[in-house]
Amino acid sequence: MSSVTRPDEDEGAIHVDFDDNRLLPLLYGEHDKHLAQIENRLGVSLISRGNHLAISGPTEAAEIASTALRALYQRLGRGQSVDAAEVDAAVRMASGGVDLTGEPGPVIQTRKKRITPHSPTQARYIEAMTGNDLVFGLGPAGTGKTYLAVCSAVAMLISGKLDRIILSRPAVEAGERLGFLPGDVREKVDPYLRPLYDALYDTMPADQVMKRLESGEIEIAPLAFMRGRTLSDAFVILDEAQNTTRIQMKMALTRLGENSRMVVTGDLSQIDLPSGVRSGLHEAVETLEGMEGVSFVEFTDADVVRHDLVSRIVRAYDEREKAAKAKADK
Repeated sequence: MSSVTRPDEDEGAIHVDFDDNRLLPLLYGEHDKHLAQIENRLGVSLISRGNHLAISGPTEAAEIASTALRALYQRLGRGQSVDAAEVDAAVRMASGGVDLTGEPGPVIQTRKKRITPHSPTQARYIEAMTGNDLVFGLGPAGTGKTYLAVCSAVAMLISGKLDRIILSRPAVEAGERLGFLPGDVREKVDPYLRPLYDALYDTMPADQVMKRLESGEIEIAPLAFMRGRTLSDAFVILDEAQNTTRIQMKMALTRLGENSRMVVTGDLSQIDLPSGVRSGLHEAVETLEGMEGVSFVEFTDADVVRHDLVSRIVRAYDEREKAAKAKADK
């Protein structure tokens, strides 16, 4: 438990008292690195004395810091770990106005780990995948679009809600013409589907991944191999969908069979199609927006959960593109 006081005579300062001193080294981090992380992120000052923590700075930022720290303290009390990524997630969620009392939003449970959202948009994405048959996750790299989709698929597979997982990407780099490459289908397309494998191995033991790949419960294939099939009782993930053509996207969406769901992920700012070829993802967004049973979740650079530098890189490129477009429009 923790208690909070906000003295009237010290406007903007918040005082938090924690009742279990044993958790504080984990909460504060080695050499108080978690506190420093919050200070740098929010522009506040955190001073600890025993089980007492004083938070000073702009009122809103101090409130966010207090909420995040109390949520992390509760997490430690539940026996869960706290690291730099979790600190960043708590600050993001608190900044987004998410109620962090108890579990911070929806949870995905897999064999290897318990996945919680690291931003309000991720929380909406997880909820959308739970309640809709077709979900589009749109936005820049590093926002968790593909990873969370794979985690949701694995959770549904191991719980018995669906019979198989089908992971696919358009192999644009090889022009969908893979015959000249050595090996079987999996060996030919591995370079293009490696991020999907990485997510699988992060959520399931390696022997289980291999066993389910061999049995067909998990299938990884380029989009070209989906033609003519009806995918029933399956969780289908179409990744990097900005690189589909109009015909490919329509083909993929119409593969959906009974008791199946599909998640389509992509970044419309990173299209690798030949010049003059319109992205099938772009057209699908325009065509299906507002349709019942279809959900669109849009991520921004604020949702990037990789290294903080990635957020700044994405933002810099976006600003450069906007400036170039504004100049061209003049």
